[in-house]
Amino acid sequence: MSGFHLALSLMTPGHFRHAWRLPHADPLAYLDIGHFQRLARIAEEAKIDAVFLGDAPALGGEIEEAPGTGLDPLVLLGNLAAITTHLGVIATSSTTYNSPYNLARRFQTLDHVTRGRAAVNVVTTGTPAAAANFGLAEHPGKETRYRRAHEFLDVVTRLWDGWEPDAIVADKQSGRYADPSRIHRIDHVGEFFSVAGPLPVGPGPQGRPVVVQAGGSEGGLALAGRFADVVFTVAQTRARAVAFRDDIRRRAVAAGRHPDDVKVSLGVVVLIAATEEEARRRERELYATLPIERLTRVLLRNLGLPEDGFGPDDPIGVGDLPGSIPGDAFSAGFGASTRALLAEGPRTPRELVQRSAGGSGHRLLVGSAEQVADDLQAWFEAGAADGFTVMPADTAVDLESFARLVVPILQERGLFQREYSHPTLRGRLGLRFPVRPRAVTDGVPA
Repeated sequence: MSGFHLALSLMTPGHFRHAWRLPHADPLAYLDIGHFQRLARIAEEAKIDAVFLGDAPALGGEIEEAPGTGLDPLVLLGNLAAITTHLGVIATSSTTYNSPYNLARRFQTLDHVTRGRAAVNVVTTGTPAAAANFGLAEHPGKETRYRRAHEFLDVVTRLWDGWEPDAIVADKQSGRYADPSRIHRIDHVGEFFSVAGPLPVGPGPQGRPVVVQAGGSEGGLALAGRFADVVFTVAQTRARAVAFRDDIRRRAVAAGRHPDDVKVSLGVVVLIAATEEEARRRERELYATLPIERLTRVLLRNLGLPEDGFGPDDPIGVGDLPGSIPGDAFSAGFGASTRALLAEGPRTPRELVQRSAGGSGHRLLVGSAEQVADDLQAWFEAGAADGFTVMPADTAVDLESFARLVVPILQERGLFQREYSHPTLRGRLGLRFPVRPRAVTDGVPA
């Protein structure tokens, strides 16, 4: 593939979470299926590979200030797949608060009903409040969550591989529909799960749904190297992004895979206007919506610094940071990205919050369509990523601006597809289709 892949985040009101305060914004858009259907159609018209929606299975305290993710992404994206023909759908699901059998069946089903456009973004969930919604006394620690995630994905992939390609005979004359000896149990018994299998349905058009992974801790990186088809990541500096991609590819090889078996999708928050001057004006409007004092405290806590140790305009240098990223930091990837930025020179909390679109952690890219296209091209050609997950600053404005203004420039430069290159998401991402080894366990009882 000569160009790169593109996914669009549907986070509403945008990755500036307080964009609902702007005069044009609909504060209830994140609950409106018509809003999401409009965005999906715009994305498909632009030949975007997939749309993505994050999720956390709990209501966070931020609801006092801004909408959460709200709707279940699997239900929402299933609807959007039904009104589109080619657009891939990437739905976030937790390995901590799901069972592997149910997740494997749901996404196998989604792959069938979308004709090969399904992807699952697996997360371990960093929101402690989720525990009480699932009968747990406390949220498991990060090391436990990733140990569970490894076993979870091992079970899921074995369930997906449980049917041999010729298991369905469908011989009308003999009346034999399937060969049970070619449909295999997994009989898994492990630390967290006991799962017999098999699934009641065989593989969909992709062989397996695409697996996306987003954790930046050591546990997350090990998980990505073994299981991920796509790694969604964060980087504030180009050097950090290049080093991350090289590391992920090495980990894939260490896990017995080819380095091209895993693609890196770099998150970038975009704010676009006809001119840079207009884009900067919009940027100032969005900055004005931010509760800077609270976001400063959150930033400091995630960097391992005392919440009252720095004011919004007090410079932080790399020497002020603790020796390692705190174990209880919300995101190790965001922490590493911010550390790489501070290594280039001191920044104030206000600068760090603004540079990451209000604390999302992802790099904010502001400018005209031409400037945004130039930036993405430069990062791609430097080896920073195989593609980008584009995160609109204000979804009501910037998703459509990216699709209708930036994408044509990328297409003209040969960096992005003019037409959908393959009917499946896996094929468009340049991923190999899984070769299903003959299972060693017995078939299901006849």
